[in-house]
Amino acid sequence: MERLAEKDEMIITQGKYVCSAVKKEQYPERKLPEIVFMGRSNVGKSSLINSLTRVKNLARVSSQPGKTQTINFYELGAKLPGEEGRRAFYLVDLPGYGYARTGREKRNIWAKFIEEYLLTSEELRFVCQLIDIRHEPMDSDREMLAWLVKHHIPVLVIATKSDKLGKNAARKQVAAIRKSLGIQELPVLPYSSLKNEGRSDLLDVIEDSLVQ
Repeated sequence: MERLAEKDEMIITQGKYVCSAVKKEQYPERKLPEIVFMGRSNVGKSSLINSLTRVKNLARVSSQPGKTQTINFYELGAKLPGEEGRRAFYLVDLPGYGYARTGREKRNIWAKFIEEYLLTSEELRFVCQLIDIRHEPMDSDREMLAWLVKHHIPVLVIATKSDKLGKNAARKQVAAIRKSLGIQELPVLPYSSLKNEGRSDLLDVIEDSLVQ
């Protein structure tokens, strides 16, 4: 994703964990815009959230796939260019999908409360669907994207771990991901949590969603 022009960047001023939920009654009482992160287990969601917010260990990074088993809400404060006050919004971290060692019954439970959240949230602005740039999207990735599109939920695909590839290889993989997902005009943003590459572009997208 190319930046059309340089502009002042939104600044994240704070980030804090709010709550975890598996049903509507457990969602935060305060209503704020919601930016959602989802992807296969071990795709790098927690690392990306920590990179984006620059709050160390805000989201717990685990080497064990399938560790996130609840919908986790993090409240962020942001200073937007040209605005005097601060804005607040939630980053919402969903359980990883497609983890083979998770039992079918538990996967069905997760699917139910994730689907309920995505279909009923009145504050959801868009979903960041994370895919490992080194690998072709799997069936679960394609199925999830198709479900989001079917239900008219805006989605930005983020190709994580882009530092693992050279620039030319990364560009080729982004094209391969777009082709595999079957939507040529789909925005795909390469991101390196290690180097914070892609952070400014993601902040731009979040800023745009907050001021709409």
